[in-house]
Amino acid sequence: MFDLGWSELLLIGIVALIVVGPKDLPGMFRTIGRFTGKAKAMAREFSRAMEDAADESGMRDIQKTIKAAADPKGFGTDTLKKGFKPGGETEKLSEERAEARRKVEEATARAATERQAREAAEPTPEELADMEPEAMPEPKPEPISAPAEPLEAAEAAPARKKTGPAPAQEDDTTS
Repeated sequence: MFDLGWSELLLIGIVALIVVGPKDLPGMFRTIGRFTGKAKAMAREFSRAMEDAADESGMRDIQKTIKAAADPKGFGTDTLKKGFKPGGETEKLSEERAEARRKVEEATARAATERQAREAAEPTPEELADMEPEAMPEPKPEPISAPAEPLEAAEAAPARKKTGPAPAQEDDTTS
């Protein structure tokens, strides 16, 4: 309860000896001992009453049920392990997953190797700066999105006329 070491108890004893006096000191210690004994008895009685109330309400039964449910041996996992036979669908799925994983790892390794080879073949920015302008490779043009119509087809097609009401034509028969 209290964190009192021997040095603190000795200090309290010396102060009590000076304040109370040597004549009344044994009586004071006796009174303190009775008080602490009563406090401990009351705490013990309270905890016992709480345990009895828990027993009456069925908390012990619930606690035992929860502990039994949490026990893996109570679930019968041992019998499941004994009855488990390797092979079957589970093993087929496991083999398929392992094969798929192997293929993905191979493809990833191949792509990484190709990327490293491309990077090794391209000159670094420092090497590009050291090159003469004539020896520098031309920058690769960025791809442009294609127009809706090919250019050749658009140039070869006749110009479109505006649509609308036709203009009135003169009649030569009325002269």
